[in-house]
Amino acid sequence: MFYSVSGNVADYGTNFVAVDCNGVAFMCFTSSQTAVKCSIIGEKVTLYTYLNVREDAIELYGFYDKNELDCFKMLIGVSGVGAKMALSLLSEYTPDKIILSIAAGDYKALTKASGIGTKLAQRITLELKDKIGSLSADNAEEVSAVASISQNSNTGEAVAALVMLGYSQSEASVAVSGLDPSNSVEELIKQALKLLSK
Repeated sequence: MFYSVSGNVADYGTNFVAVDCNGVAFMCFTSSQTAVKCSIIGEKVTLYTYLNVREDAIELYGFYDKNELDCFKMLIGVSGVGAKMALSLLSEYTPDKIILSIAAGDYKALTKASGIGTKLAQRITLELKDKIGSLSADNAEEVSAVASISQNSNTGEAVAALVMLGYSQSEASVAVSGLDPSNSVEELIKQALKLLSK
């Protein structure tokens, strides 16, 4: 219903921004990342919005950029993920990081967000793995390379070894995805460790 709201920041908090549009202030629930970008009272902002209508409430959600809004819509499309949980994920990670975690199957990274347990994180990565392509315009090559890593290949074994060394699944996948897959597992690990130490 509302595409966006533009006006001056009337108030803000860790999870909301109030935007004054010609004397009427719209309170938008936001991720903490959007709230930080809108933390100067009186500053002119435009927030892309999503109107959530429930039996007991009508809530407006606002996002500093369209990519964050698109990621929010994708997340709430997963069974069991409500608006508050989607905001929790977007407060913890950028949309690009969420997309990379999903592409790498790194559900453990998603559990760092408040309210996201292991089973829900696994469901998010499972349900969205095939849907992230449309959201990964900025890092499409990286996402494609990470998603194409096979667990039974040298690259898959190298990723598994890096995870055993303490790196996250998505960090390891990103490091290995740019390397020559014909290298031995040992060579892939050595080269990935160099990249990860930078």
